[in-house]
Amino acid sequence: MLEASITTLRRYWRVVLPVTVSVSVFTQAALVPIQRHLGVGQPVLHPDASPAEQMDAASEYLRSAFVSYAPSMLISIAAGVFTAAMLTVVLSRAVLGRPVTLGEAWREASPRLPALLLLSLALPVGAAALSLVAMAPGLLLGGAGGVLLAFLGGTGAFLVSTWLLIRFSLASPALMLERQGIVAALKRSAKLVRGAWWRVFGITLLTQLLIVLFTVLLTIPFTAVAFSIGGVDVTDLAASGFEKSWTYLIVMGIGGVVAGALTYPVAAGVTVLLYVDQRIRREALDLELSKAAGL
Repeated sequence: MLEASITTLRRYWRVVLPVTVSVSVFTQAALVPIQRHLGVGQPVLHPDASPAEQMDAASEYLRSAFVSYAPSMLISIAAGVFTAAMLTVVLSRAVLGRPVTLGEAWREASPRLPALLLLSLALPVGAAALSLVAMAPGLLLGGAGGVLLAFLGGTGAFLVSTWLLIRFSLASPALMLERQGIVAALKRSAKLVRGAWWRVFGITLLTQLLIVLFTVLLTIPFTAVAFSIGGVDVTDLAASGFEKSWTYLIVMGIGGVVAGALTYPVAAGVTVLLYVDQRIRREALDLELSKAAGL
């Protein structure tokens, strides 16, 4: 899966890179001001703070973090949706060995963007709602028992959410390539993943771990440059409540553009190829693809 995704990136780089670079530049240009003005530092507590004060501080921090990270999450989801839509079209042509231009990809993908955005928002929002419902009894109870109950509820919600997210992980390519509605795409994904949940989970997890590792390695030099140009170290950053300077954020934003431009197509490619692979295994899609390719 990874090899095929990277091979597609190499063969269709004239279409893929303009999309991923443009999306990465737009995303970082929007995220840098948000991180500058809405960044949240770690809460500072007195060593003798009571459990009630600690809980109040934690609640305030969570509220502030939500206000800070919600816009970033929405921008990242929108960027991922646009990238996934365009690259799904490119990869669907690549499977047939056919070329595609940027204009053709946009004309085919643009009508499906609103539905794909709603689908991409529904999955994390549903997972967050499930976690909130599962942890609510413990949070309302309070005390040591409440903390334990909230932890158990959160753990259960995490496991259920992971199962559901993998079960519906192929809904995006189904929505794009089969022109399905949102509910129909979710059902289609569940049907394709049924009986292969662990395989899809393993490939998805491995891909995400490799992307995270690659991103971290790629941003290390940009982080070093950001600290050296800004003339601060980690201690100074922590002492200032993690208030980041413009120089630091801009340099890290450039690193984010480079990392995003290279990792977006790999993540989208693996998802689409998993969808195609599951259809080949279950529905003999390879025969239809061979006919469509004129073989």
